[in-house]
Amino acid sequence: MNLFKQFGDMAEMVKAAPGLIDQANQLQAQSEQYRQQMDIQAVQAMTADPQPGNLDPIAGVDLDRYARISKGIAAYGYDATKLPAVAAMFGVDEASWASAAAGWAARIQADRGVGRRFNEIYQAV
Repeated sequence: MNLFKQFGDMAEMVKAAPGLIDQANQLQAQSEQYRQQMDIQAVQAMTADPQPGNLDPIAGVDLDRYARISKGIAAYGYDATKLPAVAAMFGVDEASWASAAAGWAARIQADRGVGRRFNEIYQAV
């Protein structure tokens, strides 16, 4: 009797197979579309130019100085509380640094070109 049940189960699987294959094909197509979108975004991130005005200094701190100060905390084990002291070494007072840090973080987040340029400077210093 068990053999007949197995044949019945197998018959049900064969009936269901076309639907399962269609679902798998749809998932594969969606996955490929997602991968293509990620590739496009990666290329845009690597080639984007900053929007006009987005490289202008914030509170007297240009992007180069911001990157150097940001990387300067490496010497302190990346302790963010040391940023004002590192900024002072670069001639930036605490209030200006607070404004610049918030402003540059927002620009980097909003403008892929600024983010790309920041990464280039950060890696170079």
